[in-house]
Amino acid sequence: MKFHWPRMIVLGLAAACLGCAPMSRGQGQLVHLNPGPGPLDNPLKGWCTYTTAGPIHQPYSMVYQYASWKDLEPREGDYQFDAWEKRAWNIPSAAGKRVVFRVYLDYPSLPSGVPDWVVAKGVQMRKYTEEGGGLSPDYENPILISNLERLIAALGKRYDHDPRVAFVTVGTLGFWGEWHTYPRTELFASPATQQRIVDAYRRAFPDKQLQARYPDGVTGAQGWLGYHDDMFPSDTTGPDTWMFLPKMERSGRTDNWKAAPIGGEMEPGAANRWLGADFARTMAAVEKAHMTWVGPYSPAIAPNTSPEFLANCQAMVRRMGYQFSLRTVQASVTGKSSRSLRVVIEGENQGVAPFYYRWPVRLALIGANHQVAQTLSTDADIRAWRPGPFTLSATQTVHLLPGAYRLGLGVIDPMTGRPGVKFANTLPGDNGWTILTNVRVP
Repeated sequence: MKFHWPRMIVLGLAAACLGCAPMSRGQGQLVHLNPGPGPLDNPLKGWCTYTTAGPIHQPYSMVYQYASWKDLEPREGDYQFDAWEKRAWNIPSAAGKRVVFRVYLDYPSLPSGVPDWVVAKGVQMRKYTEEGGGLSPDYENPILISNLERLIAALGKRYDHDPRVAFVTVGTLGFWGEWHTYPRTELFASPATQQRIVDAYRRAFPDKQLQARYPDGVTGAQGWLGYHDDMFPSDTTGPDTWMFLPKMERSGRTDNWKAAPIGGEMEPGAANRWLGADFARTMAAVEKAHMTWVGPYSPAIAPNTSPEFLANCQAMVRRMGYQFSLRTVQASVTGKSSRSLRVVIEGENQGVAPFYYRWPVRLALIGANHQVAQTLSTDADIRAWRPGPFTLSATQTVHLLPGAYRLGLGVIDPMTGRPGVKFANTLPGDNGWTILTNVRVP
């Protein structure tokens, strides 16, 4: 006896898969997926902006937070992480966003970030007048460094497995936590102290991507480390040897982007220039440095609404980091008593960098009632989808009643447990799943 599909279900499934061709039975017809503009607020890329510098005028998925040691540990062993999060992470402009943070001890023009109890133990504080003035701690004092290592360990215990934390910058030392005290170079930490801080961060954050200010010296010797250029793009590409990329080249760190993110702060107050007359130079720096994010000063806080400025901002965000566009899909279900779904997806990373965490990549078979009938895991490692083409192949057993289903694809965000990465395609969605095509379970 033939089974006749209700007309409304068939029409509904067809309408739900606008943007992809119909599937045939058997091996599965090759379906070409319609391209589309890349999202502007995908996670772990794009603008990573201040939350304290006024309105944010563009889409963003990350915020940047500074914290002083004094605020985090005002009394020895009394970590005020809850208070920090309540004060800085949970405000409206940061709600639901991921966080990149940097701890500092010395922020010129601001009160010292070294806790009073550390100073009371005998740590010398050296006065300076440069950059608005301040107090630089004696970085060679063993009391300072041992207690700092303990703070970093506590930060790791709190945040290494927190999905809300995007990246951690290896700050802490020098002016603004930027690993320098220029022009007062005699105030800075020795290479041995720098190495202790790098090692402390790596021990504390084995599962987070770490980024350092300079790709030379101690931090330039780390093949696993990401970097951030705090004067992007004016000091990024050269030609002077002290600039960001020339340092990276001398240290042999030009391939670090394949395993760790590159970010940086746009030259403060200069967004109109770098997204205007000098936009070509900006994009060249994005390409050469394989930038994933820009902040805390970024064009997103510049009150410029001109069409050219906004178009350039969008082009820059789409090029930074990853941008996954799906090209084709083949999918079919075979078998009677034991049914297998075979899926092959071809795509392209149109960005300049990978996705840096192994978020699960899953498939979903969705019924006409918009309910997920079955989710299927894959062994895809999204970190391997570097710029250029990629392939996702999966074969999984399905346990479903015969019928028509829509095939969805999702990259699961550990912060929500739901699909969280959007694709550069014009495809329908259903509860976060990107609908690729229709499949029939025999």
